[in-house]
Amino acid sequence: MGAGGAARPRPRTPFAWLADRVVLGRRALSWGTTAALLVSILIIVTGAVVRVTGSGLGCPTWPQCEAGSLTTTPALGVHGAIEFGNRALTSVLVVAVGWAIVAAALQRPWQRTLARLTWSQFWLVVVNAVAGGITVLVALNPYMVALHLVLAFALLTTTTLAWHRARQSAAATEVTGPARPLAAVLTAVTAVLVLLGTFVTGAGPHSGDSADVPRMGVSWTLVTAVHGVTAVLTIVLAALLLVLLRSGGAATALARRRVVVLLAVLGTQALVGVVQALTSLPGGLVVVHLLGAALVWVGVLRVLLDTRPTLFGGVVPVRDQAVDERADASAVVR
Repeated sequence: MGAGGAARPRPRTPFAWLADRVVLGRRALSWGTTAALLVSILIIVTGAVVRVTGSGLGCPTWPQCEAGSLTTTPALGVHGAIEFGNRALTSVLVVAVGWAIVAAALQRPWQRTLARLTWSQFWLVVVNAVAGGITVLVALNPYMVALHLVLAFALLTTTTLAWHRARQSAAATEVTGPARPLAAVLTAVTAVLVLLGTFVTGAGPHSGDSADVPRMGVSWTLVTAVHGVTAVLTIVLAALLLVLLRSGGAATALARRRVVVLLAVLGTQALVGVVQALTSLPGGLVVVHLLGAALVWVGVLRVLLDTRPTLFGGVVPVRDQAVDERADASAVVR
């Protein structure tokens, strides 16, 4: 899709033969992208559960859970069940992403950006699964664990972009003035905040298995302090963006609401972080903090897209009226 929102000719994709016969309504696309987004968040949360329960090597090998068995066995106990449950969730994620891919491929008019975003999700699932396997094979090397988490957030990025684009109104307008570049700066700082979080985790006490698992060779106190300062900077930038958007009138109303929600999530996340630091990082709060990190990242991406609607492929074009009238149907067969 070009900058002007016009649909491009559909290339010969794996679903081209089906696209000539079947058109899926916007509801199918909406549900598919929603499922992919929710499961991509859930897999981050369950990964945190694996870490804080010491179940990272609950399945001691990969791709099998243990030698001779693809699934967990009673001998592996609760740790095996937790680790295998996280692995099994990848299958659910593949189904959700597959649904989004097919729904995006069978839209009319076809949108190149959505198609690429959904396919990128599939490849990121594959890469992250391999990274997870390597993480087990190298006995939870903390840098490999951090890369595994960064890849999970990369997947969350694509599922968020696709989810947002599938719902974006064709009437969305660009935000002008200093709020526009500030939204980009806020996104960049939030990305640094998330990345620093992986170092806090990698240097902290929750290794994912036993005390013998090595930790990152950085000062946990120092990296935690830097992470905290970056979190404060993120909140300040979001608050400043809200102030700038207040002068934009009706055109910035949606972006303002997004920033208010983001500030609420950031405030909650900061409170959880402080409680963690004061209570020696209890496992339950670590899981909550990872969930908060995922929600913060989703929130800041939505702020970015609402201030710059043409970013990453442009505004969703107005659909063919005849197709829209049948959008609630599961499919339109030619």
